[in-house]
Amino acid sequence: MTITTVRAVVPAADPAFRADVLAGLAAPQRAIPARWFYDAHGSALFERITDLPEYYPTRVERRLLQTHAAAVAAITGHGRAVVEFGSGSSAKTPLLLSAVDPAAYVPIDISGDFLRDSAAALGQRFPGLPVHPVEADFTRAITLPPMIEDAPRLGFFPGSTVGNLIASSAVDLLRAMARTLGDGAMLLIGMDRIKDPAVLIDAYDDAQGVTAAFNLNLLHRINRELEGDIPVDAFRHIVRWNDGIARIEMHLEAMRDLAFTVSGHRFAIAAGETIHTENSHKYGPRDARLLLAAGGWTSVAEWANADDQFVLILAEATPVRSAP
Repeated sequence: MTITTVRAVVPAADPAFRADVLAGLAAPQRAIPARWFYDAHGSALFERITDLPEYYPTRVERRLLQTHAAAVAAITGHGRAVVEFGSGSSAKTPLLLSAVDPAAYVPIDISGDFLRDSAAALGQRFPGLPVHPVEADFTRAITLPPMIEDAPRLGFFPGSTVGNLIASSAVDLLRAMARTLGDGAMLLIGMDRIKDPAVLIDAYDDAQGVTAAFNLNLLHRINRELEGDIPVDAFRHIVRWNDGIARIEMHLEAMRDLAFTVSGHRFAIAAGETIHTENSHKYGPRDARLLLAAGGWTSVAEWANADDQFVLILAEATPVRSAP
């Protein structure tokens, strides 16, 4: 009998991931960008989060799409290429695709394996639809597949993901989307509203601990991909509502004094210090329109649920102007 041992191949670390982690851990307020949550396991955990009873945004947004996708199609027309930014599992996408009868679907996501699996599943559901997945960081302008070069574009950015960014970064992102989509493009974007902080905190600190596992998975990823030895069990997930700037904050708090190494760099963190891992900004109606306008988009239609918990906004690309 011959026994062959197959060693797991650890992929080379993304240089941008290493740079963000090392810079973030060395900063006075330690912070790591939320986009690095989404390795394969992190993406799967996030999909579990969207089904949690406390996490209302997914349920509310799905109902809004079910109710208003036909109205979106009436405004955008048929035959656009739908370009989804941060597509994840594309769980809500079929509701839009069924209504707008697109020329093609282009999902963009940073998690390549998850992206390809989701794109394949959606391709089976819509067998006549050209699907062109793009593995990329959608926070920067992206060159879209040449197959959709002549098609008008409809960007799709559900899930209130824009809220993860501070205002200046959100504006940069919206401008990058406008450059990616080009002249004449439209954008359907989800935004979460300001509401009772208790509701918000529960949504990001669920009773089952799935969001905590999602947050802590970032440390596991650092250990695995960046040769880290962070004691993950010495950190805990905490959530704060920052009323002054209308945002939920997620942190990882050290429960004791710690020292650890990442990519050969030594770090020390005291008990009670935190690593800031995510923001989720909430927007009132005027705030949302102003943010879009700063990013080169003009709202043309808005649909909110009865309690005004969440809104879908359809916007059209407009030139960014510095004066009236």
